[in-house]
Amino acid sequence: MTTQTPSFVIPPPAPVTLPVRGTSARFPVHRVYCVGRNYAAHAVEMGHDPDKEPPFFFQKNPGNMLSDGKDFPYPPQTGDVHHEIELVVALSGGGRDIAPGKALDIVYGYAVGLDMTRRDIQAAMKKAARPWEAAKAFEHSAPCSALVPAADIGHPAQGAVWLKVNGELRQEGDLNQMIWKTAEIIAELSKLFELAPGDLIMTGTPAGVGSVQRGDVMHAHVDGVGDLQTTVV
Repeated sequence: MTTQTPSFVIPPPAPVTLPVRGTSARFPVHRVYCVGRNYAAHAVEMGHDPDKEPPFFFQKNPGNMLSDGKDFPYPPQTGDVHHEIELVVALSGGGRDIAPGKALDIVYGYAVGLDMTRRDIQAAMKKAARPWEAAKAFEHSAPCSALVPAADIGHPAQGAVWLKVNGELRQEGDLNQMIWKTAEIIAELSKLFELAPGDLIMTGTPAGVGSVQRGDVMHAHVDGVGDLQTTVV
């Protein structure tokens, strides 16, 4: 049987990839999941009770990734763009209904990420009970550092998480403050979606989210994982 090379009616998009620290290898991105309000203080900050809700998820698109130290372009149709630092989990395996005790087996590595949010649009969408995509899944809305393999650093469960803007501390927390831990997030997410190699999970942000302006320099850090720096342009 002869295998034919497919023809495309338009040129296919280039694959979205992230660098892997210390190597020339790249990690192909399949999907991007985000966990909402996964630090208690941030849940309170956003007007919610962290003790009364199960984890909930939303998505960004692979094309929203911003990597390799590129600047963050200030997006259109907003006057209130917020930073949200997050630990990013990259999966090398997948499946459905993954048990928490097996969840870390499918983790390839970790990165430092930013869930940039058009907060004014999000507020309007919340008020109208409409989806958040316009607030969360815009171009370049997911700056991300190089990935660090779990084989090198293990699975971070505690350690400082912070973000500075122009050298001023804005967000500060610890990975051990996550309401839903990494293995639990993977297990819960796999009840809703069939996870796959290449999926990324942004695990939530500590309190202190706030707006940025053009010219601001954001410096995000997660102990044991690394740093991410990007300038708003």
